[in-house]
Amino acid sequence: MEPKKITAPLSDDDVLSLKAGDNVLISGVIYTARDAAHKKLIELMEKGEPLPIDLHGQIIYYVGPTPARPGQVIGSAGPTTSGRMDAYTPKMLESGMKACIGKGLRNQAVKDALQKHRGLYLAAVGGAGALLSKKIKKCEVVAYPELGAEAIHRLEVEDFPATVINDAYGSDLYAEGAKAYAR
Repeated sequence: MEPKKITAPLSDDDVLSLKAGDNVLISGVIYTARDAAHKKLIELMEKGEPLPIDLHGQIIYYVGPTPARPGQVIGSAGPTTSGRMDAYTPKMLESGMKACIGKGLRNQAVKDALQKHRGLYLAAVGGAGALLSKKIKKCEVVAYPELGAEAIHRLEVEDFPATVINDAYGSDLYAEGAKAYAR
């Protein structure tokens, strides 16, 4: 099946049109954030203070890109383990985030929040950071430069490949795959 092309930021209709197992090609603007940036964002939310980025409709990519070599937009940009963001993800979804990209399993609280707030969890191929970086056309730090690779970056992407793992309907591609091969 051909990948579905989607443009970030996402609407509820975009999210609801996708199901676990769908392959997508993302174009538009996405943001990076890992543990340290998530912690700072949640602290601002809890204080009722404005965030450095508007989360509404956004896709957050769990990545800490390596420095760009001369002539490159960005260095290697492979996904990091998503479970490290599980404690923060429900609040991020409640605050308007529509999707996140990483690798690995998510906990039940995240899956429940994806259903409640109409969100998606997408996986990018781990170990393919150099290839994924070729889909990133522009990169700039927009918040927390003191965090280095963990700063929040604004990425302009074109046909960035990912797979829907958890959808807004409660489906889980990883669980379905394990069941299919269980004896």
